[in-house]
Amino acid sequence: MKMWLAKQQAKASLLKAFRNGEVGNHYSYSTNSGLVYPKIHAVDIQKTKLTYVFTIPTGMDPKEIKKKEFCFKQVFGERIELKGDNKKFTLTVFAAVLQPKLEYNYKEIEAVIKEAEYHMPIVAGKDASGTIQIYDATNNPNLLIYGEPGSGKSSILHVILTTLIQFYSASEIHFHLADFKQNELCVYEGVDHVKSVSYQVRNFAPILGTLKAELIKRGELLKNNRVRHVNKLPKDKKPPYIVLCVDEFVMITDNDIMADLLQIASLGRAYGIYLILSMQRPSHKILSTDVRGLLSVRMGFRTVDLRNAMIGETPGSEKIKKEQPGKFLLKLDELTEIQAPYLDENNVEKILGAYQSTDDLSSFEPIEEQLEPKKDDVFGVLD
Repeated sequence: MKMWLAKQQAKASLLKAFRNGEVGNHYSYSTNSGLVYPKIHAVDIQKTKLTYVFTIPTGMDPKEIKKKEFCFKQVFGERIELKGDNKKFTLTVFAAVLQPKLEYNYKEIEAVIKEAEYHMPIVAGKDASGTIQIYDATNNPNLLIYGEPGSGKSSILHVILTTLIQFYSASEIHFHLADFKQNELCVYEGVDHVKSVSYQVRNFAPILGTLKAELIKRGELLKNNRVRHVNKLPKDKKPPYIVLCVDEFVMITDNDIMADLLQIASLGRAYGIYLILSMQRPSHKILSTDVRGLLSVRMGFRTVDLRNAMIGETPGSEKIKKEQPGKFLLKLDELTEIQAPYLDENNVEKILGAYQSTDDLSSFEPIEEQLEPKKDDVFGVLD
């Protein structure tokens, strides 16, 4: 009886949102006129969320539902999620709120990865219900991260990289890093898993050449073993995964280098080569149709305006406030609001300390001669 009453009260709240926003299909017959409201089919009440399923009347433009999302927020608050298609919609009202600061917890993350049996786990964070969101890059190999300074973009990069370093041995995964700002990824120098760290674009070109040769080598390996993915290879023949991470890739202005990067991104999926790109501000000049087509996953942190959010394909990231660092929109199959774990540089150094190579660092390839940047190495401020 109590549950029945609770569901009736919940239905009344949704009907109130429909009436307040005039959400429905207008009709006029003789002297009568009014609205046919959407039909509520189900109400599911749980501890952390309230879920409605409703359908709109025939003839109503489904775009009106999204246009009037503010009406639902006026009744239920900001913590809602509205999804649907041409007819059927789901409205989820969350009881919990995203934590303003979510500390990085590897053991908690590791348990989720092992249970799901992910091959290439990319950590995102927690959604509004408090569920840890991790996706397998095996089927979504290329990630774009963007956001204004202070939005949490750098922290999620560290979360992703350090998690993979802790989860896999140095023989199971290799990293090639490019840090064109020269102040983010230097902490990874000397780590067993890390094979190169490039600070200038011209020093990055040979790394891409090496990876292109690796594509050919792995292609032959798959062909000879008659399989379509490195995960299908016998254990003794399986090469290590490779993660290519480029911070501020907008500084790549050389067309040949960009072409090599895109070739690796387009072919890398079957070969166990994964790409992570990051930038501050999405731009049509950099995110061309070809580039966007290869980047299957987006993490949109706070953007300066709607234009930049739309270029990055995470509309709504422009609404994230400066007081909400770590909050972003994850575009995978759909847009999901996420709070990223926080991991500062001091803790990154503590984690990586256990994985530092004991070999003579003078032989470590990534430590480059720090040359003064040339004009061609620096990309100007984006519009």
